[in-house]
Amino acid sequence: MSSIIEDLIARKIFNSRGEETIEVDVITTSGFGRAGAPAGKSRGKTEVVYYPPQGGVEAAIKKVDDIIAPELAGLNADFQEEIDNTLREIDGTTDFKNIGGNTAFAISIANAEAAANSHGLLLFQFLGGNAANTLPFPLGNCISGGAHTQGKTPDIQEYLALPHGAESFLEAQTANTLIHKKIGDSLRRKSTSFNGGKSDEGAWIANIDTESAFEAIARATEEVGNEMDFECGFGIDVAASSFWKPKEEKYVYESEGKKRDTAEQLEYMLELIDKYHLAYVEDPFQEEDFESFAELTRRAKNCIVCGDDLFTSNTERLNNGIKINAGNAIIIKVNQIGTLTDAAETIETAQRNGYYAVMSHRSGDTCDWHIAHLAVAYRCPVIKTGVVEGARIAKLNELIRIEHFLGDRARMADLNIR
Repeated sequence: MSSIIEDLIARKIFNSRGEETIEVDVITTSGFGRAGAPAGKSRGKTEVVYYPPQGGVEAAIKKVDDIIAPELAGLNADFQEEIDNTLREIDGTTDFKNIGGNTAFAISIANAEAAANSHGLLLFQFLGGNAANTLPFPLGNCISGGAHTQGKTPDIQEYLALPHGAESFLEAQTANTLIHKKIGDSLRRKSTSFNGGKSDEGAWIANIDTESAFEAIARATEEVGNEMDFECGFGIDVAASSFWKPKEEKYVYESEGKKRDTAEQLEYMLELIDKYHLAYVEDPFQEEDFESFAELTRRAKNCIVCGDDLFTSNTERLNNGIKINAGNAIIIKVNQIGTLTDAAETIETAQRNGYYAVMSHRSGDTCDWHIAHLAVAYRCPVIKTGVVEGARIAKLNELIRIEHFLGDRARMADLNIR
């Protein structure tokens, strides 16, 4: 079947926070693809520019109509790298400040889907081939703090369930939903002021201190692990850049009323890993502190130390980390870097150097399911995409469908946490 691009159609839609974003349809002679762009709340400084500085989403849509669609029409959607390179050529900048990184993202993903659709394949099959049969473990946000909340909540941004002992994706996601529910029940018992509030990602928001948040998720993961007879771990996304104060050279924990310099932050992270047997720690230091990431990775045992703001899905930044073993995992958010080709290069670099690639949503997301397919296609052992909120469920349910489609061929990823 022919995958020649006939047209691109761009429109304004809304993400899960009610923010304006762009959605793009790619139409080929025998297929169709559609993708909408998400948005992060806490963003790394080196992410691409989401939209043209002058005009925002409206300007991006106009650029698709006037500039991009005419350039891509007639090209073959099967050749993803050519499409993505053309987007970079049209933009002419390193950070997509001309057409917008979210514009490039939506076109790139929609193009891949259109190519797959043209050949009668699912996206993960088209990108990953017959060998793509490995399901990721779901890393689910259960308690929110930091930049995702208001009021007296924990400074740490996310408390994340990771049921790494599950033997199927459906089993793992069942565990996460039970953990989420148990935490909600325990928060209701603990605080009369708890009203069932949730963050953008569907995680609980409560006026509790850091220790109480750790105790709630530790208890819930242990109980669910015992009930389901496999190991459920948990971890945290510290999002340390959001409370690093460069002038003071301190991490300011406002809810705790404490300040920690870099050395104290390192010891605090090691203390938390040891005390709660954390399986996963993301962004424990500010986004330029490669050395502290390396030191924590060296000293922490049986823990995934993951960089998000540190790397921003960027191969060059990842290579800087690889040189000194800063972290052992990287968050992959395609819209941080702009195109599928760029993200795939980063994933390949990570895996070649022994880093886990963690496919991830954004806090302000759409009901697109594409990252579910990307996680399977690129053999990512973990997908970070919430637990219960609608935009998250779209991706989680799609992974359940993929697992069902694969049948006996489906396998869970290798994730060595002991």
